[in-house]
Amino acid sequence: MSNRVAVFPGTFDPFTNGHYDIVLKALKLFDVVYIAIGHNANKKHLFSIEKRMEWIKAVFKNQPRVKVDSYTGLTSAFCKKNNIEFIVRGLRTSYDFEYEKQIARVNEHLNEGMLNVFLISDEKVSSVSSTIVRDLIIYQGDYKSFIPKEVVIDVEHL
Repeated sequence: MSNRVAVFPGTFDPFTNGHYDIVLKALKLFDVVYIAIGHNANKKHLFSIEKRMEWIKAVFKNQPRVKVDSYTGLTSAFCKKNNIEFIVRGLRTSYDFEYEKQIARVNEHLNEGMLNVFLISDEKVSSVSSTIVRDLIIYQGDYKSFIPKEVVIDVEHL
């Protein structure tokens, strides 16, 4: 039997405890989970892809089943290139579901056999998004309880 490989795509700007929760849940279902940092031309990023990759690798340094990569373009193309059949997405709200459902249908159209797996965020981490954490960082709010300890942010050099 071949390995069940999934990708958890996102911008992860920054990687939050909510993202961490989804990866841990995905590891219960899949043999390997790629955390794939996509370049989204519609978003202004606070942190470089290199910095985000460094943080995520540090968070999962003791978890060999987690792979970290980056890509430009469509998630479906990343999946084809890496022979990945499953896309994992985290859901915090019903709004997330409606948005992700549209993307899932397109991905399944582009990649025959592709399956999307929606995992519900733990209630303790579902109220905070990367956007909120970025705002806390920018405006010097207390953001540290919303990110893994390995995500060390130098706010003086933003």
